[in-house]
Amino acid sequence: MRSLLQQASPVLPVVVIEDSAHAVPLASALCEGGLTVIEITLRTDAALEAIRQIRQALPQLQVGVGTLTHARQLPAILDAGACFAVSPGFSSELAAATRAAGLPWLPGVQTPSEVMQALNAGFDCLKLFPASLTQLDTLAGPFPTVGFCPTGGINDSNLQQYLQRPTVLCCGGSWLVPPALQAAQDWNAICILASRAVELARGEHRC
Repeated sequence: MRSLLQQASPVLPVVVIEDSAHAVPLASALCEGGLTVIEITLRTDAALEAIRQIRQALPQLQVGVGTLTHARQLPAILDAGACFAVSPGFSSELAAATRAAGLPWLPGVQTPSEVMQALNAGFDCLKLFPASLTQLDTLAGPFPTVGFCPTGGINDSNLQQYLQRPTVLCCGGSWLVPPALQAAQDWNAICILASRAVELARGEHRC
């Protein structure tokens, strides 16, 4: 999972797709903007078909599934071709199921106890949800070797602050794909948002 998150740097786009017809052009826009790892959440009926279409049309992208909450979801996820899975929390059931399936998994944590539970299960790359600079700094002390993907509440205005933390591998972000831009099929605007995130991470964006 660590190598996937390092590839996702600076941002792992968290994408909600309502219409699977938007999947390929949206993913293409993110890729053109410099992002090659994408998370499609399981919040809509179109999610699995979107993953399937992106995997077929853009094999160079690493496409994963988000909002994995039950082991019973895994067969459909694997059938769609998901390369990894992300969850809002941690459960021993999902830890065992994803390991048995050979599917890289990014579980969500918030507290030291949850980090310890994940570490004891063999997971050292974790989603910090919701994102918090204070909590990242707090967790870095006792867990300096854990890699985090903070998600929730991150945008252009604070992205650099998160990326400056040594334990942050990448940041999860939904701001790159606003519902209004997706509904308008404004793929160029989404490409610009992705490019801006990459520039910010490099310290090149001055706006």
